[in-house]
Amino acid sequence: MATRSRIGIELSDGSILSAYHHWDGYPEWLGRILKTHYNSYEKASELIDGGDMSLCWTDESWESLHDESKKKNHYGPQYYSERGEDCPPRHDKNLKEYLSEGEEYAYLYTNNEWICYDMHQFEEREPELVEIPAGALAV
Repeated sequence: MATRSRIGIELSDGSILSAYHHWDGYPEWLGRILKTHYNSYEKASELIDGGDMSLCWTDESWESLHDESKKKNHYGPQYYSERGEDCPPRHDKNLKEYLSEGEEYAYLYTNNEWICYDMHQFEEREPELVEIPAGALAV
């Protein structure tokens, strides 16, 4: 089962550009990947510019799911656009609008760092800032 999330970057006018992320969106994985591999405004922006994705850090391509020889020779995102879908980044006018959608976690690159909100999607609670664990993952 997926742990759906949204990855956003705060723009200079306070609006947020974001992309949907389907798998492993919990802070212990996605949060640590973002802090390790997308740890600058430029890297975060480049990740989001690709649009919605299955994963942001994998060596799998859509073709390699059926043919192991088509694995990527590097780690990076697996965008839905790579399989022909049109899923560009979403633009929200402010944080309230950004946090109004239904994913389980929402990440935001702001003030030169990643923060994470537990959206409490299956509970009647407001979004809550949660800690992203320290330390890089093995990949």
